[in-house]
Amino acid sequence: MKVAIVGLGLIGGSMAKSIKARTAHTVYGIDLDAETMTMARMCGAIDGPLTDETLPECDLILVAIRPAAAVDWVASHADAIAPSAIVVDLCGVKRTVVAGIAPIARQHGFAYIGGHPMAGRERGGFTTSSESLYEGASMILTPDDRSDMPLLESLKTFFLDLGFAGLTFSDPEEHDRIIAFTSQLAHIVSSAYVKSPEAQRRRGFSAGSFQDMTRVARLDEDMWTELCLDDADYLTGELKILIGHLQEFAGALEARDADALRTLLRDGREKKAAAGGN
Repeated sequence: MKVAIVGLGLIGGSMAKSIKARTAHTVYGIDLDAETMTMARMCGAIDGPLTDETLPECDLILVAIRPAAAVDWVASHADAIAPSAIVVDLCGVKRTVVAGIAPIARQHGFAYIGGHPMAGRERGGFTTSSESLYEGASMILTPDDRSDMPLLESLKTFFLDLGFAGLTFSDPEEHDRIIAFTSQLAHIVSSAYVKSPEAQRRRGFSAGSFQDMTRVARLDEDMWTELCLDDADYLTGELKILIGHLQEFAGALEARDADALRTLLRDGREKKAAAGGN
């Protein structure tokens, strides 16, 4: 199979490296950064550049760039995509991307399905990408009425070959609602937490808790601004819930109310146990 990867940052670069390490597929890649293209070719992550000549030959096209750019790329290259091809975007939000790409796919006849690999690191770029990034991860797909069983089976085989533990099926609305809590809220909380003046005076006083809370504050502000604004409705709701809980803790502390504080802490511990996982 011939696979195209649009964008060779952390997500796209890791896809390329995983494909070349684990399968016999041919990979064509494209990135705006010339140095990234050179590195990808030299390390064997891609077999060659994705061009106007190679794009029509591709069976699977993975679009691993920011949401608005992903829609624009598919729109501007739709005429060159083979009707037999499958396009999967790998963006962190789904409503805006699916709404933009799905009509283009219908018009031109190629298959399209929204995707989101649940894996990442606090630093982006091709240099941080890895062939093992997706080991044990979940791959979210948002099928629609054009997503038949052969399509889903072929994608399942492909992603499992790359090390994913399994597929999670959702729809764009559910995806964005849950991701607002599990991903975007965590990045905002981390960014807000590290802004305390004590963060600059904590050396010698911090360990795992501080590291866990601040790890994802090392973010790409341009990308996360776009992701958060695309999901602003659900994310605002989650922020208001969090602020309400924080006010409960602040009230218990101000009142020196040990019983109330103990109850709040116990409730959090029990909810974490009920939620399970990491």
